[in-house]
Amino acid sequence: MLIKHCTRLLLTTAALCALYTTGYSQDKNIPKNLYIAATIPDSLKEDANSVVRYSMEDDNIVGPGRAYEHFHKIVTVLNEKGNDEAEIGLHYNKKYTIVNSFEMRVYGADGTLIKKYHKSDMYDRLTVDNETMVTDDRSLSIGHTIAVYPTTIEYIYDLDVRSLIDLGAWVYQDYEQAVENAYYHISINSNAGFRYINKNTNVRPQKNTIDKIDSYSWKINNLKAFKPEEGSESWRVLPKVSFAANDFEYYGVPGNISSWQNYGKWQQSLNADVCSLSPKRVQEIQAMTADIKTDKEKVRFLYNYLQKNVRYVGIQLGIGGLKPFPASFVDEKKYGDCKGLSNYMCAMLKAVNIPAYYAKVRAGTNEEPYNPTFPNDLSNHIIVCVPFKNDTTWLECTSQTQSFGKLGKFTENRNALIITDDGGKLVNTPKSIAIDNQLNAEAHIVLDADGGSKAHLKILTTGDYRDDYIGIEALKTDEQKQVIIRMLNMKQPSELIFKPSIDSNGIKEVNIDLGYDKFCDITSGDKHFYKPRIFDLWQATLPVEEKRKNDYYFDVPVLKTCVTTIDLPAGFEVETLPASQSLKFSYGTYDVKYTYDAAKNQVVNTTKFNLTNQVIPAAKYNEMQVYFDAIAKVQNKKLVIRRKA
Repeated sequence: MLIKHCTRLLLTTAALCALYTTGYSQDKNIPKNLYIAATIPDSLKEDANSVVRYSMEDDNIVGPGRAYEHFHKIVTVLNEKGNDEAEIGLHYNKKYTIVNSFEMRVYGADGTLIKKYHKSDMYDRLTVDNETMVTDDRSLSIGHTIAVYPTTIEYIYDLDVRSLIDLGAWVYQDYEQAVENAYYHISINSNAGFRYINKNTNVRPQKNTIDKIDSYSWKINNLKAFKPEEGSESWRVLPKVSFAANDFEYYGVPGNISSWQNYGKWQQSLNADVCSLSPKRVQEIQAMTADIKTDKEKVRFLYNYLQKNVRYVGIQLGIGGLKPFPASFVDEKKYGDCKGLSNYMCAMLKAVNIPAYYAKVRAGTNEEPYNPTFPNDLSNHIIVCVPFKNDTTWLECTSQTQSFGKLGKFTENRNALIITDDGGKLVNTPKSIAIDNQLNAEAHIVLDADGGSKAHLKILTTGDYRDDYIGIEALKTDEQKQVIIRMLNMKQPSELIFKPSIDSNGIKEVNIDLGYDKFCDITSGDKHFYKPRIFDLWQATLPVEEKRKNDYYFDVPVLKTCVTTIDLPAGFEVETLPASQSLKFSYGTYDVKYTYDAAKNQVVNTTKFNLTNQVIPAAKYNEMQVYFDAIAKVQNKKLVIRRKA
């Protein structure tokens, strides 16, 4: 069960109570004025792109892995920024998740019905994307093009779900969306071990029990819209109630998720018959590594072997895409998805008697981690954990370019569920540090007397910056130029030649030749004013926020340096050299030093920027905002040269 689309609406107090008490059987009796945009209170229009007038989600859990779900949502779209409310996609599987019925209705501002859509009008397709090429899953989707605002959209649909691990979540408000009334109801056997947990909300349910069936009901009323704070993460902000029960059945395979250990045992049972290679292949792998002295180096060798010989292909087949293909299949075919490649890596390490764990993780930059106190499956990716005594090594098996033992922003800074013989265990993945994400540059600029220049830029990168430049290599020449200019925020050159160079030991080198017909910013008489660098080490500035509520997230901590050497034209000298400066805030430093060698007629500036943590507490936001503004002012200082008298 996925996080559901939530639904809401405006009712009189008496009507609301009646609807809430009797459940969705009363949906057909919703008063007509609730579809009229003019009845929305002015207080709920402020900062809102849409207003949820009414929503009801009713889930009847009839047993492990079996549920009937009813959804009814009415939302008024106030402007074009709310247009996504007029689009919907329902994931389904012909055997395990069935869309029994669907209807979408569109109303004008006065509540007049404009158009109806039915299930037969929906676009039916495979659920594939850039990562997934083969899958059993499909989706039904439809969208309405809104021509006039406000417009009200109504959805009513029912699902028959025959495969569940956890019971999903109720997310009842999005950014810039007001909620008049939202309801959630779930019924489940009293012995199911039902549990729920709140995030970013204090809402509590009413509970009733009849004939050993527990009924939980939540309601929300009159929530004002709010804007997202720049740099915040939605899982730290948006209200959510998550649900789970002890026992489940997923694609016909029963399991228990009352603890992380029990859930890990279920995954281990799925993997048990697919994590071995043939005796012949085991002997070959042992022979390949026979002359390597340490286990760590054997892991490095086999990881490099994996990267060079096997490629990633998204294949979401089998038990809901959770059971990996056999290691022998991946070994023979030379491809697999994250499950198959990670399982294959574990099997190769098993062949040389090195323990390794298959690890489930929620991947994505700054994604939500698992909650240790509430077992439920948020995972969307698999990695490998190799538990050396004093140096646990993590492997990202889907990348052919990732440095050995480095995960990067996709899976660092969170916890993962490692699958051991004794079941599941939550452990932390590595924490990002600045020295893992370096950009170290050397620039040489040769100015001419007419204000133009020739320049050479050499850049050495690691970590996240290395990933950027490996990605740029794969682009077409014109695209490379556009991306480099945008990424470095450099003045538009008349000529740019991108020269990829070596990539060794996790360090990527690139060289860039630049030509400028006009490099100086201003010419005034015999004076030329220049920005004394090819690019700024830091470009970001932040808006002033008097009462910051949420932490600010960067992708990774970083360390950046650049040494820029500027050769002045013959017959010119420095009139004004920018002052050297040092700036600090609680999680970073910025230093720049300028020198002028009159004998060489050469200016050198050395700049260093350090961001020590990618999560900045809300209490430090104002300090960071002032710090970034100060950096921008320092970087805007001009080098002034003049013709000698």
